[in-house]
Amino acid sequence: MALVALMSLIRGSFQKAARNINRRGFMTVGSLAMGGIGLPQILRAEAAQKRPTGAKGTIMVFLPGGPPHLDMFDPKPNAPSEIRGEFSPIRSSVTGIEICELMPRLAGMMEDLVPIRSLVGAIDQHDVHQVVTGWEHHPTQTGSREVVGYPPGGWPSLGAVASNEIGPAVKGVPVTVDLSPDYYDARFVHSTKLGTGGFLGPAHAGLELSSVDTANFTVTSEGVRRLSDRRRLLTSFDRFRKVVDKSGTSEKMDTYSRQAFDVLASGRLARAMDLSQEDESTRNLYGIDAANPPKRGGGKMLDQFLLARRVIEAGARCVTLVFTRYPYGRMLKGDYNWDWHKENFMEARETLPLLDIGVSALITDLKQRGLLDDVSVVVWGEFGRTPKINTNAGRDHWPRVAGALLAGGGMKGGQVLGSTNKFGEHAESRPVHYREVFATLYQQLGI
Repeated sequence: MALVALMSLIRGSFQKAARNINRRGFMTVGSLAMGGIGLPQILRAEAAQKRPTGAKGTIMVFLPGGPPHLDMFDPKPNAPSEIRGEFSPIRSSVTGIEICELMPRLAGMMEDLVPIRSLVGAIDQHDVHQVVTGWEHHPTQTGSREVVGYPPGGWPSLGAVASNEIGPAVKGVPVTVDLSPDYYDARFVHSTKLGTGGFLGPAHAGLELSSVDTANFTVTSEGVRRLSDRRRLLTSFDRFRKVVDKSGTSEKMDTYSRQAFDVLASGRLARAMDLSQEDESTRNLYGIDAANPPKRGGGKMLDQFLLARRVIEAGARCVTLVFTRYPYGRMLKGDYNWDWHKENFMEARETLPLLDIGVSALITDLKQRGLLDDVSVVVWGEFGRTPKINTNAGRDHWPRVAGALLAGGGMKGGQVLGSTNKFGEHAESRPVHYREVFATLYQQLGI
């Protein structure tokens, strides 16, 4: 009944006006979906603090392919070997909370973190749609249009909602920025744009750096200087117009044009993308060694975490990044990124330490700059993986339950949300739906 009420509420909002999202509708998604206390109440700090009224933001770290929840934040050391796997849990800085031994930095800052062990609501399909909108159905899925309450144009991303509801924090910086590369093979898990505007329209879609003249957003000083060149600025401006033409929504051209000009003329975003302006100690925090720049893939992917902090600090409200030790898309052996159907433990040994560096550095950096209370961080994938290890030493798709990590945004850290049964097969206590997390993120943004 709760879900029916939810769909009725959302459908009513769409019928009123697609361009004017019902704020109360979004905020009640979490409690209606699960029929219990919403995450905002659970995560609220014990002492109510008056937070600054300045810009607030969200950084979403997407782990494409489906990360293994048992090998990250929900270890099962007492389970049979074919379930518990090869890794041991380690104690964290908070008594009673243990995570995988491959993530010691995150374990050491658990007082700032909120692991979720009971994330539910996923479907068995590789797609970013659910992690960027909170909804499992979208236009390219068969039957989506028959779902009760499904809106024409699809669901908007978190960033699109922020754009519609609260608008930009700083002129010349988009509300939402997608840092992911646009590799050909990434279409496998990228069939929905990370900053999709959905029924709100393309004017509220996120800025994809891969869709503009990326030469003008290079992370070198030369690239920043190029933005002052009028001809190059106009070339980039034309790229934006082409994106609009392809969308078939010429009526939005004026909005696009204003956004494009503001972004390119101000140069604020370009400067944020220039990692050479960071001091050596900060770059080292993120594992970025200027003297030994990493090759494509591997450690190079860590620079996205630093870019995310810089873009948020420049004034963006929502930043999405994709993290994997391989370039986003097809891996060497045919699987995709975190989609470890084989050699799960070999892959985890290479990837989890990098994730540990990136996420811990981001949270540490935000905290040192006084930004952590105003910036929410969420780390997750599209589903979990099978508790039972297959014959190829891998774990297969498992949409019944997954894991996630939250931090910042004024949330009370040092607590675990939910639990799974002894084998990690399903949520045993406090199931947390994707939409509950979104309701929390919206509240932290002031929506």
